[in-house]
Amino acid sequence: MASPVSSDMALAFILLSQFFLFFPYALGAVTCEELPKDACAFAISSAGKRCLLESIQRGGGPTEYQCRTSEVEVERRMRDWVETDECVRACGVSRDAVGLSSDSLLEHEFAGKLCSAACYQNCPNIVDLYFNLAAGEGVFLPGLCAEHKVNPRRAMAELLSSGASLGGAVAPAPTSY
Repeated sequence: MASPVSSDMALAFILLSQFFLFFPYALGAVTCEELPKDACAFAISSAGKRCLLESIQRGGGPTEYQCRTSEVEVERRMRDWVETDECVRACGVSRDAVGLSSDSLLEHEFAGKLCSAACYQNCPNIVDLYFNLAAGEGVFLPGLCAEHKVNPRRAMAELLSSGASLGGAVAPAPTSY
């Protein structure tokens, strides 16, 4: 007859092994080049660099995709990160994204999802990425989100005409890291 302690340990071992089977990156060893296509976009390596999905066309054949390590570094607290499906859906991004562009900020529907509480308050990796993309265009993402909540069409018009006008709006930065 097995003791209660040994059966509890066996159950804990089974649960732990199942966890690592379904969440293989939970051990914190993310290497971009080893990630499958459907986990690459919005991932961050152990070295703290963003992973980037690249398309490769070889000799007129079908397009192949590879995950590569970019030169874009992120804050230390976000290393070893593979974005969740929940955040991908909440923020309106696609795992099939090849490269990144600030152009998506001009899309009303995308900006609405990015600025939604479900994304902005719960998905710091994606928010950080688009914060930096917006900053590169002279736009302050919290200002864009604050304006988008009040008047979405005006926010898009101001972004198209002069992103700098959105820099003065006050909105809290994401805090759920």
